[in-house]
Amino acid sequence: MHRTPAQAISRTAAMLALALAASGLAAVPAGSATASRVVVTSLTGDVAGAARAVEAAGGSVLDRLSLIGGVSASIPAGTLLAPTFRVVPDSSLSVAGTDDSAAAVATGVRSALGLGKPDGEGAGVTVAVVDTGVADVADLAGRVKHINVSGAAAGDGYGHGTFVAGLVAGDGSSSQGTYAGVAPSARILDVKVADASGSTSLVTVLKGLQAVAANGGVDVVNLSLSSGSPLPYQIDPLSAALEALWRRGIVVVVPAGNDGPADGTIASPGNDPVLITAGGIDVHGTASRKDDSVADWSGRGPAPQGVQKPDLVAPGAHVVSLRVPGSTIDSTNPDGRVDSSYFKGSGTSFSTAATSGAVAALLSERDGLSPDQVKSVLTDSAYAGSALKDKDAAGAGALDLAAAYDTKAKKDKKSSGDVIPGDPAVWAAFLDALLSGDQAAAASSWSKLSAAARNWAASSWSELAPDARNWAARNWAARNWAGASAAEWAARNWAARNWAARNWADSDWAASSWSAGNWAAGNWAASSWSAGNWAAGNWATADWSAGNWAAGSWSAGNWAAGNWAAGNWAASSWSARNWSATWR
Repeated sequence: MHRTPAQAISRTAAMLALALAASGLAAVPAGSATASRVVVTSLTGDVAGAARAVEAAGGSVLDRLSLIGGVSASIPAGTLLAPTFRVVPDSSLSVAGTDDSAAAVATGVRSALGLGKPDGEGAGVTVAVVDTGVADVADLAGRVKHINVSGAAAGDGYGHGTFVAGLVAGDGSSSQGTYAGVAPSARILDVKVADASGSTSLVTVLKGLQAVAANGGVDVVNLSLSSGSPLPYQIDPLSAALEALWRRGIVVVVPAGNDGPADGTIASPGNDPVLITAGGIDVHGTASRKDDSVADWSGRGPAPQGVQKPDLVAPGAHVVSLRVPGSTIDSTNPDGRVDSSYFKGSGTSFSTAATSGAVAALLSERDGLSPDQVKSVLTDSAYAGSALKDKDAAGAGALDLAAAYDTKAKKDKKSSGDVIPGDPAVWAAFLDALLSGDQAAAASSWSKLSAAARNWAASSWSELAPDARNWAARNWAARNWAGASAAEWAARNWAARNWAARNWADSDWAASSWSAGNWAAGNWAASSWSAGNWAAGNWATADWSAGNWAAGSWSAGNWAAGNWAAGNWAASSWSARNWSATWR
């Protein structure tokens, strides 16, 4: 597939650095002697090419995922694919939440937002709830369409998805409107991706998002999931799928995660700067905004790479929504029952749902707003009380739907490549050559870039979080650069002396770092991710300052086979990884 210069260059500085790193052979996890389930994406968006690469390697294509330009596949462990493909292991995702005090005052989401009785908000708008399923309950009657990609029985055996859907679009018919959702006239597309234990996987969620794209007519996607993935948003398949939906005109709302109150606890995909990331507030059971505060459990920014998150906060503490009698959360949390039809819960899953409902209500009133405009309207109209001034905790402030109706939408910003210094055509040629393994052409293109452009590439790498740099470096797996003569590379200012001393072996991703709790047998606790699992020391050896790239160039001598022997980058780096995530 031919790429234009604009397609070939990255849209951010970090993306270029990751594109450089991705030019190594893509290694399939080697956790066992049998096949591994993976996501394979083509750097050129070539789904058919990804499928051919999998089959040529002796694997089987399971699902074609055009949304992310790739496939899910079963492929022999330890297989190396060509450098134009990126391989990410499938990850186990499970649902969880945060404790909800039995003594706390239960709050209806409309009351928390200062809204009155249901008034037709959300009419004509469809919200996809990608979750554990949505039960056919009275408050959603006649407005739910079901899609099930989970492989489990229909319905919501877990109870989380129905709770989320009720906050978005419940009409309150079982409570005379008291516990109605934010957009009680909106339609729900139930995309079931998890079973009655709350378990799912990266591949299953991607299939669900692909189903959203194929369904048509969806205006908003609510994904109340927080992943523990260490991948930067630019190369995370989940973020790629969500951004693809955004580019199609669908507003995507995701949670900040429940790992607060420490700084830097925003969870993926909430770290993606494109999407709307919602944190949670506690309104303390009052109509006054003066006592509104960010909940302790709500994830705080900044996100990796200096991304300012969350975008805003919304009610998520002790909120009341739809109950599924006999579901997992209903059976294990009897204190959460409000009555026969409703349940009480806390978490950024639910602030996400409140925000999605607000988006639906806004789109119903102001048809034609783009996702970027919706995001700007909600953030520009947010209110900031005395306890909501910390941007890392509250973003732009708390959701104010009434003010959003009257807030002028900004014009969409035009996408531009001028943030990248240098000739876009030269960058395109450089990346094409690098990805295809044409060292001479890559060196020639590099030599045509200005010093400013080269320095920009250096700083872009240095801006990545340590874990992102570490992951990217591993993707130089088994690349042998010894074929180029020293003269050929040195003459074009490719000195790599700052790479020579680096040893990444100490940063192996042990399975214990990805431990995940299953709260189904206990209470709704958020203990899955203890602070010890991600102590700063885990990544201390992977420090990449700008100086690592800025000073010199890459001489072939430092890329000799001995320096980057395939054994140093064994595919076992990805073995036995338990990539867990949590529904928030």
